[in-house]
Amino acid sequence: MQKRQKTLVGVTIVLLITVFTTGMMVEKGLRDAFSAETETYEELKIFAEVLSLIQKNYVEESKGKDLVYGAIRGMLNALDPHSAFMPPEMYKEMQVDTKGEFGGLGIQIGTKDNRLTVIAPIEGTPAERAGVKAGDFIIKVDEDSTKEMTLMEAVQKMRGPKGTKVQLTVQREGAEEPLVFNLVREVIKIDSVKSKMLDNHIGYVRLSQFQEMTAKDLASALRKLKEAKMQSIILDLRNNPGGLLTSAIETTELFIPPGKVVVSIKGRDPKKQKDEYQSGNKNPYDSYPMIVLVNEGSASASEIVSGALQDWGRAIVLGTPTFGKGSVQTILQLSDGSGLRLTTAKYYTPKGRSIQNIGIEPDIIVKLISIKGSAPAPPVLREKDLERHLKNEGAEPHPDREIQQQPAPLLNEAGQEAEDVQLQKAIDLLKTWEIFKEIRPLQAAG
Repeated sequence: MQKRQKTLVGVTIVLLITVFTTGMMVEKGLRDAFSAETETYEELKIFAEVLSLIQKNYVEESKGKDLVYGAIRGMLNALDPHSAFMPPEMYKEMQVDTKGEFGGLGIQIGTKDNRLTVIAPIEGTPAERAGVKAGDFIIKVDEDSTKEMTLMEAVQKMRGPKGTKVQLTVQREGAEEPLVFNLVREVIKIDSVKSKMLDNHIGYVRLSQFQEMTAKDLASALRKLKEAKMQSIILDLRNNPGGLLTSAIETTELFIPPGKVVVSIKGRDPKKQKDEYQSGNKNPYDSYPMIVLVNEGSASASEIVSGALQDWGRAIVLGTPTFGKGSVQTILQLSDGSGLRLTTAKYYTPKGRSIQNIGIEPDIIVKLISIKGSAPAPPVLREKDLERHLKNEGAEPHPDREIQQQPAPLLNEAGQEAEDVQLQKAIDLLKTWEIFKEIRPLQAAG
């Protein structure tokens, strides 16, 4: 089994942050490592010349560190949208984020059409309570325009100590004027696991993201549901943006037998084989009928889990196609305490599917759409909509699965969803599952 290292497979940001390093001068070790890269050295020579000219001739005095950090950000901005540089303070916050607690507003953000965009507000946070919605374009943070602001800079501005204030100005589709939200920062505690027992002894577990303790907390929740006579499982991964790769693997192996491939990853070296990660849990919950709920907000680590359970035939996946982020980010700490979140590989489901820009297609599609006269649904943002997204090398959705189209939900007069039809469909399927389980012995005897 491949040794598990700390890597991130979460989508963009949950007011979460990432990593890079500084490095202004070309050290001897760097020269040795890239001795064959003469062209790169010529370009670095030009960089050094520009840096020197700016420091000597620019109209105002400039700090070398600021210039280097700006250059690093520029380098990362030339890559995919999930690679990013973090100054030391951001790197420290990122380490806190993976533990599930941070100070801020509670917004998942990304970029669309070069604009800072809300992917989704986190339930129960200042942003969600104030009415910030998915698809909102954030045009100002306090008095600062986001037009030239990087994703990381925006996160840094929205983060802060509990009790401090921040103003967001957003442009919402259909609104004539920008909307202004005056928010007070809180300590955002994300309990990544919530569970309860539904009718017919159906155990319901919702994962909001994949943190260090998610799999452990999930195992605890499943034990309690088992003690309460759970007979089947619904795993809700809707609007789960991802998180730690190790957490996704540990979560998956709670539901499949040991020795099964959960996910494989491969970097850019064509000669190197894929690294496989296999399940190792000796006491999985692998005998319970199971349905996994997903939607367009289910990304990366969520897609690893749902894709593995789908490939092994362990669960029915129900909902709408997922976000489509099939890349892995490695966290690299730099010598001055700053960090780099660098995309280092793509991941593949057990059957070798790459979901980059495609996502996981559910076995049963249940769409949530508005009816005539209701409030318009927020625009859907997926990986393929992000600037500089990585391409898919040609993988297609699994060909031998029949996709069933389900009717749209009824909405009330306010345009709000009258019921969770995706969850209800899952419950109905599991109830039917149990009915067939009960009548099968009678049929065999007759």
